[in-house]
Amino acid sequence: MPRRAEVPLEPRKSPVQARSIASVDAILDATIQVLLSVGTERLTTTRVAMRAGVAVGSLYQYFPNRSALIQAVLQRHLEGVTAVVERVCREQKGKTLQQMAAALTTAFLNAKMKDVKSSVALYAVSSHVDAAKIAQEMGRRSNRAMTEMLTTAREPLAKDPELVASMLQGVMTGVVRRLLECGDPETQLAGVREELILLVTGYLGACSARASATTTF
Repeated sequence: MPRRAEVPLEPRKSPVQARSIASVDAILDATIQVLLSVGTERLTTTRVAMRAGVAVGSLYQYFPNRSALIQAVLQRHLEGVTAVVERVCREQKGKTLQQMAAALTTAFLNAKMKDVKSSVALYAVSSHVDAAKIAQEMGRRSNRAMTEMLTTAREPLAKDPELVASMLQGVMTGVVRRLLECGDPETQLAGVREELILLVTGYLGACSARASATTTF
């Protein structure tokens, strides 16, 4: 039985000049707009090109098919979230665990749910592309940033900062996944944010050396 040819997902080339970068951004914005208006099954390169105001041939210079478009939009979204996490982790270095918890969870949720409808749509189409590979790379970057932040906390941790960062990442991404799947994320976002801050604050407090020293068995 012949092997099924793999669908190319990577862009054909990367934009270099400012004008090219603007064109690619317009194409990716148009991809989300078309996705929201007609759904995944009716998303085509022709519709995206028309919405972006570019020729289909210009679109094909960068993206060979709709799967490549979807992957590029998803990657841009996750890279944006990761950049926010990295920035807030730099800003929170040297602060208390409580301050870190509030700033990190708030920034992460705000970035992931900045445009709720787009986030829901991208989550729904992530199975159409190699989303796991993108998520793994972004996860490594986020974990590294959180680890570096935690090592500077005013209250030293009694546990491995890298492990703690990994647990935080798992909790935050799990909560966002639950939000995206709940059917009405916009009305639940505020309450979930408050509870997530409480959860992360309590966990980091329990991981501090001070908490460990006062624990009796």
